[in-house]
Amino acid sequence: MRLKRFMGYLNWRRERVRLNDMGALARLVADMLGHKPDHIAMTGDVVNIALPIEFKRAVEWMKIFGDPNDVSFTPGNHDAYVRDAMEGLARSFQPWTRGDGVAPGAEKFPYLRVRKNIAIIGLNSGVPTAPLLASGKLGEAQLAQLPLLLDSARERGLARIVLIHHPPHGAAGRPLLRGLNDAREFERIVEAHGAEAILHGHTHKRLLNFLPSHATRHASGRVPVFGAPSCSSTSRDPRQRAAYFLIRFERAGDVWRTHARARGLLGSGEMGEHEPLAL
Repeated sequence: MRLKRFMGYLNWRRERVRLNDMGALARLVADMLGHKPDHIAMTGDVVNIALPIEFKRAVEWMKIFGDPNDVSFTPGNHDAYVRDAMEGLARSFQPWTRGDGVAPGAEKFPYLRVRKNIAIIGLNSGVPTAPLLASGKLGEAQLAQLPLLLDSARERGLARIVLIHHPPHGAAGRPLLRGLNDAREFERIVEAHGAEAILHGHTHKRLLNFLPSHATRHASGRVPVFGAPSCSSTSRDPRQRAAYFLIRFERAGDVWRTHARARGLLGSGEMGEHEPLAL
């Protein structure tokens, strides 16, 4: 555990510290809050090597987004960096991972939060791994519960939004040592039971992909999969610069339409709109 944290710290000092700008992060958050979103979804990696002081600072930062009922979180591999961080991770983010009707201290994944006509289903793919690994895993318990939540939400006529840190393979490939180990099982569930959107992080790139599903109620007949980059990145690659998605779900008869746009750091250093998304 000490070795992995030490290597992670060195990696941060050698590479990532130059690409992450806290000023850019503050401007992005201000831009996002200025649009007054109904709900904010955060798909993990809010700390680096999962030290107790990092969790403490992360909790204070999360509070700027408002009431935890209006913000949903799902952990990333950096949040679950080492085994001895898991208790602090669960305890720190309880307010943002508590499903509807769940008592404090009884939080578990997957969770379900219904907001108006939207069902938010949060999955945890963040698991402790050996040094040099950043892979994720859902596990049998979450994979068994996910179809039940998807079917129940569909029966209630809700748009089903799945939050996960590691993307499915069909949406973003399978990077060596960094992929979702049970992505195939996850994809089969989505294909059979449907969803109207999947939101993920992990790739450090702004992405829009699709998964096939005969049970989705998305108007396109496919499940859109949105991938968000780091919210503090100043990378020269436009896809890797700090950005977020503004997504609106609109019911049209028996299907749901998605209107999405990406905003974030432009080459000029200002916050603005990226190219339109084709849905």
